Amino acid sequence: MNQDRPSWEMTFAYSEQLAAGSAGEAVRSASWLLVDDGTVVLTAAGQSHLLRAGDAALVGAQVTHRLSTRDGGALTRADLRAVDVGYPLANPLVVRDFVGRHGGVAELVRRCPLAGPCRPTALFASGYASLLGAAMTASWLDDTGRGTEGPAPVLDPTVAQVLSAVIADPGRAWSVEAMAESAHLSRSALGERFRRSLGQSPSEALRDVRMRAARHLLAGGDRPVGQVAYAVGYGSAAAFSRAFTATHGIGPQAWREDPSAARDPERAEARSGDGRGGRADEEHQLDAVLVEDRAS
Repeated sequence: MNQDRPSWEMTFAYSEQLAAGSAGEAVRSASWLLVDDGTVVLTAAGQSHLLRAGDAALVGAQVTHRLSTRDGGALTRADLRAVDVGYPLANPLVVRDFVGRHGGVAELVRRCPLAGPCRPTALFASGYASLLGAAMTASWLDDTGRGTEGPAPVLDPTVAQVLSAVIADPGRAWSVEAMAESAHLSRSALGERFRRSLGQSPSEALRDVRMRAARHLLAGGDRPVGQVAYAVGYGSAAAFSRAFTATHGIGPQAWREDPSAARDPERAEARSGDGRGGRADEEHQLDAVLVEDRAS
């Protein structure tokens, strides 16, 4: 098996309109989808993911999934499937803002769907599959902090599942207990799996995911810092600012104005033993409770 170059297959891609109020049918086949307009709920593996315009998702054939929408939506769909991947990806794998991150790939598929007027050859279809598979994989590796350099990581499937849920909804009132419960494991068992697979504790991985989501929101618009704080799971702007500063060396507003002034985020996020990181994690868990209380 060539772990450096995953192999993907795809035979069709097409545009689809979902009518308002559509509940969808249960499907058990490999599927890649890109939301072009509206909002769509993907239900798979016992979880529901709200997908907005620009988001993409990949569901393996082993998992039954369903698409539904309240107000209607437009999709680009394909039967993308992994053939020879050297490590387990999340299933389903949700990539936020796929269009913003891989605009060229998205536009290519939209303009020349395999089932449309372009009628590409089998070789062309293989190229589509490789592009989409590489883009989804690169996003997954980036979102989970594994990077794309060096040998492919061997992720524990349970760790991949939990991380996928956290990445899909970083604003949820996550705690280590909630993460463990989602995987039907004890807190200690989940911690051991995370340390063995990622070299991190679940709380460190949660912090990393939330910080990445925060940077994306701060860089992508003018949403107030308080709204960003709640969107990534903090109960207050003050607590979010403390955690962000502990990770990046500058506050969120200052980072938005000049990201280059921050210390290397990857190096900073890897830091776990300086005392401030532990305090930030404790505040994070307390703030998650606040979010849950406000939502109830």
